Amino acid sequence: MVSRSYSNLLELASGESPSFGHMGRRIPRIMTVAGIISDLDDDPSESVCSDLSSSSVQRERIIIVANQLPIRAQRKSDNSKGWIFSWDDNSLLLQLKDGLGDNEIEVIYVGCLKEEILPCEQDEVSQTLLETFKCVPTFLPSDLFSRFYHGFCKQQLWPLFHYMLPLSPDLGGRFNRSLWQAYVSVNKIFADRIMEVINPEDDFVWIHDYHLMVLPTFLRKRFNRVKLGFFLHSPFPSSEIYRTLPIREEILRALLNSDLIGFHTFDYARHFLSCCSRMLGLSYESKRGYIGLEYYGRTVSIKILPVGIHMGQLQSVLSLPETEQKVAELIKQFCDQDRIMLLGVDDMDIFKGISLKLLAMEQLLVQHPECQGKVVLVQIANPARGRGKDVKEVQDETYSTVKRINEKFGKPGYDPVVLIDEPLKFYERIAYYVVAECCLVTAVRDGMNLIPYEYIISRQGNEKLDKVLGLDSSTPKRSMLVVSEFIGCSPSLSGAIRVNPWNIDAVADAMDSALEMQGPEKQLRHEKHYRYVSTHDVGYWARSFLQDLERTCRDHVRRRCWGIGFGLSFRVVALDPNFRKLSMEHIVSAYKRTTTRAILLDYDGTLMPQASIDKGPTPKSIEMLKTLCRDENNVVFIVSARSRTTLEEWFSPCESLGLAAEHGYFLRTKGDADWETCVPVADCSWKQIAEPVMRLYMETTDGSTIEDKETALVWCYEDADPDFGSCQAKELLDHLESVLANEPVTVKSGQNLVEVKPQGVSKGIVAKRLLSTMQERGMLPDFILCIGDDRSDEDMFEVIISSMAGSSIAPRAEVFACTVGRKPSKAKYYLDDTVEIVRLMQGLACVSEQPMPPL
Repeated sequence: MVSRSYSNLLELASGESPSFGHMGRRIPRIMTVAGIISDLDDDPSESVCSDLSSSSVQRERIIIVANQLPIRAQRKSDNSKGWIFSWDDNSLLLQLKDGLGDNEIEVIYVGCLKEEILPCEQDEVSQTLLETFKCVPTFLPSDLFSRFYHGFCKQQLWPLFHYMLPLSPDLGGRFNRSLWQAYVSVNKIFADRIMEVINPEDDFVWIHDYHLMVLPTFLRKRFNRVKLGFFLHSPFPSSEIYRTLPIREEILRALLNSDLIGFHTFDYARHFLSCCSRMLGLSYESKRGYIGLEYYGRTVSIKILPVGIHMGQLQSVLSLPETEQKVAELIKQFCDQDRIMLLGVDDMDIFKGISLKLLAMEQLLVQHPECQGKVVLVQIANPARGRGKDVKEVQDETYSTVKRINEKFGKPGYDPVVLIDEPLKFYERIAYYVVAECCLVTAVRDGMNLIPYEYIISRQGNEKLDKVLGLDSSTPKRSMLVVSEFIGCSPSLSGAIRVNPWNIDAVADAMDSALEMQGPEKQLRHEKHYRYVSTHDVGYWARSFLQDLERTCRDHVRRRCWGIGFGLSFRVVALDPNFRKLSMEHIVSAYKRTTTRAILLDYDGTLMPQASIDKGPTPKSIEMLKTLCRDENNVVFIVSARSRTTLEEWFSPCESLGLAAEHGYFLRTKGDADWETCVPVADCSWKQIAEPVMRLYMETTDGSTIEDKETALVWCYEDADPDFGSCQAKELLDHLESVLANEPVTVKSGQNLVEVKPQGVSKGIVAKRLLSTMQERGMLPDFILCIGDDRSDEDMFEVIISSMAGSSIAPRAEVFACTVGRKPSKAKYYLDDTVEIVRLMQGLACVSEQPMPPL
């Protein structure tokens, strides 16, 4: 079946006949009952793969998905039905498209309109937007939209992501299950709309912001190989805050169904990675500058890059005659009156710190009376995007504080604070940037905030504005920034004065420093900022993100993918085509028809779960091993990192069982045999150096322990805080490698441990020793089974697989190297957990117990 690709929809919208048969669904999906979702997505007859011939467009294509389309809608003024649509030039999504370049990439938008469209108008509006703007509108009933946006997004996610906990009902934001269900429903509606335009093999999908965090799951469920990126434009809170969210795991798992997840700053990415570690047990690693999380065989990449501004748009606004005129008015209002303008531009919400800025201005006027009558703070307060009691409180506090300051310090013809709380046109705001001596951003928490970037470019100006300002074109430009250290753009503005907005005195001092700073230093700071902002614009950001998304998705086609889990726990397992689950029927069949078998088993994490409190083998496991050992065709070995004393004690009932202790340093072929060493006897004097170092880290890392083996030392942090334990493990690894550089040992990190052991010791030498011994005895194995769960077992897998090309095993031997869990491995097979491994081994034991059929 052919997919409903975008080219087909264009044909339909333009009145041409579709290039395939009956269209199963019209373009406009109209939802008339709040919260009721069509179950069309679950129709098994719908295709999840596309016919490449269905797409007539050769350019690379990207579907950009966000809560709002970059479209302005206005009802026609002549009282006739219909709408007038235009691009919203201030929308980041539109600027992103300009940055990518129309000739290189085709962009389709999916999102909502700001205005409510009546059901009877939705078909016509959909067709108009698709034909004219390549936009696919998502229509939501007003009740559902209110519960989704004003309810869950603005009253629960937004405050939590900005570090505001609902400690009492008065603060609002208490988790509401019905609002969460509305959020999920809306995300599913968005998925439905994307289904109608996506060509899953070719298209890239880029989802924006916290409104659509579970959308990746719905898309991944329909198209396992969809090329999917997500960018979060708000902060991501620390794990201590995020873990209070009742649906914390659902959101994390949904985000991990993306291929690439983007954040503005390292702090936000670090918090996300910490949450994945603490709540899902996932660890990340950095490879050649790229951070990646392994999630069920898929690598989810993490991108850290702050968004930029649209240079072209800003420069064109700076060149407008209206801008020049407004700048001239402001010069007359402020500069000609010998006033110095400080500027603040913020939304009227609780996180922008407007009242803190006003208090700092008051403090400045108190501490520096010479500023009275001279310095003016112009505060532009944009309308709040949310609504509720908190917005009303911010407005009331702002108005009362402005009134108090102006009454206290004001004079005839002079107000120290000018509050502009009505919407300004973009060119008017730019004019304020041009005239302002310093820009103040004191948000207590903000995702990115591009106000400082706009200010820097505006202060650079152009020749026409220079004339209005009375400057020579060769005059070096200057600007000053006072920015909160809690906003996303702060790390990239190294020349700004960074402040803690809660410290009123510090902010007042920063304002004074900005006013008193000498011209040459202001010039140097401005030049540094201008170089960064002008080169890291929105186009640079968009191209960099898409480049990484393409790199991350490059190996999709060569992976075998299938989905597991239900609802929001759904995830895709992606594995190498040659890596498959070990079938019980397959191995039992091979076991039955072979006569010389070698079986090597790891213990911890293989026969015994890592999380088990009692680490000793169960009676069932002992009986199973005894049965396997009684079979004269079998040579069975337990290959473990544990000490030989422990293994002797645990497996004493299994007299014919071979044991390899301490990663193979000690070896015993049977219960009554002596222990041998696989490498020359080690000198353990190095322990006197390593043990004090490990003890230091044990004392400073609560929950960590030291295991002193005969030939090895192990520092284990399984019960420590995962983040701190991992950090300490890296430090300990470096410390031990340094102090033991001249000793005959190797220092390795493993799963929740750091180990020091003699050089040359590995589980691989056990496998080599076993195969060579069997070869010497004329017992070429025709069946080899090797099972392990961690990095140390990979040495065994390598030896077993490489032996297939040698003479140490039978020519057509059945070789099974099997790891635990679906993860990158040298093994060709996997089983999901220890339960499946024990079941497999019990199955083989049952075969061994059966009497041999007569010849």
